[in-house]
Amino acid sequence: HLVLLRDGRTLIGFLRSIDQFANLVLHQTVERIHVGKKYGDIPRGIFVVRGENVVLLGEIDLEKESDTPLQQVSIEEILEEQRLELQAKQESEKLKVQALKERGLSVPRADTLDEY
Repeated sequence: HLVLLRDGRTLIGFLRSIDQFANLVLHQTVERIHVGKKYGDIPRGIFVVRGENVVLLGEIDLEKESDTPLQQVSIEEILEEQRLELQAKQESEKLKVQALKERGLSVPRADTLDEY
């Protein structure tokens, strides 16, 4: 099964248990990281997911999974790609905040939005 979490992570594993709160137990779980047309799988083992963090749960069609146009790469390579993508997003956000500040506007930081 494929599980999409609220924080954006994607888990793939064998569903072993589910309860009335949608709490899940996954076996032989891997965390799949997508960056562009590449992906990498990080082995995670047995994974317990609290139901409130589940956005989507779906069954994977193994016959269609091999038809994907994505290229599988090593864990180190996909983590480096993810780091570079995050760095580029942060730089873009800094430029946007700077441009708004020059125009006399301010944008609340994302980490302070949960305080209210």
